[in-house]
Amino acid sequence: MARFEHTVTVAALDRAWFEEAAGAMVGLLDASREREGAILLPDGRPVDGLRLLKGRHLQAGARYGGPPREPGAGGVPEGRGTGAGDAPGAREAAVLREWRPSRSIEVETVLEEAPLSVRMRIRLRDPSAPRTLELSLSGHNPQGGSLYRFSGRGKADLAAWWAAVDRPHTAPPAARPPVSGRAVHRLGKARLTVTPRPAEDGSWQVSVVLAVRGRWLLRPVGAVALFFARGPLARSFREAVETSAGEWNAALAESTPSHGEALRAELADALTEPPGPAPASA
Repeated sequence: MARFEHTVTVAALDRAWFEEAAGAMVGLLDASREREGAILLPDGRPVDGLRLLKGRHLQAGARYGGPPREPGAGGVPEGRGTGAGDAPGAREAAVLREWRPSRSIEVETVLEEAPLSVRMRIRLRDPSAPRTLELSLSGHNPQGGSLYRFSGRGKADLAAWWAAVDRPHTAPPAARPPVSGRAVHRLGKARLTVTPRPAEDGSWQVSVVLAVRGRWLLRPVGAVALFFARGPLARSFREAVETSAGEWNAALAESTPSHGEALRAELADALTEPPGPAPASA
């Protein structure tokens, strides 16, 4: 088994603002309505890139996707590429499994892009003041064997996260990581944990641990491969964690938290305005 660990310092997120923003977003969507497939917010503006494809809006079984493409637009041949996927032949849709804003929201997304089919479920408990986020993922190649199958599960216990960062900075870290995930493939297993603790200056110190091991008869082979690849893998792991921390810090540094009606207006704009162009590469 190989174990990689790296700790980064990130800016703290204000809990009160986060829960207010979550409640405002759920409220906007709960008050939305459907008209001719378009999803309209209370102010009448349509949500960008989202349409009702089947079922009743905000009812279990409702199926959503992107706007229909014109034949041949964006390099997508006619009759292929329905939904939000940008690649030729990609099909993406989201199915609402549960919508109870006071208790739980669950959404299942399906992405089919040759040669893979990927299915993911996300469940948010107590959406107006989120306590738990659960994720499950599975994928396979319909024309392939077991080597093309994988699955994973993850959970973020937000109540435990807030409890961990509300402790004195001199206290030991939480005994149980608030964020954890597992991935399984025929060749191996991986487990990821994320544990925060408060820093003296009010920021968060976040420790990320990744453990990887082979399965069954492949364990000896995997152990040898990990022995020789350990250095490059450790560097890649550290770089990935540092990059994620940098993006988090940059996002918080560029934002000015708003509240009340200003926050609702900001979220409504984010839902209805198309995303800007991607920054040009150097």
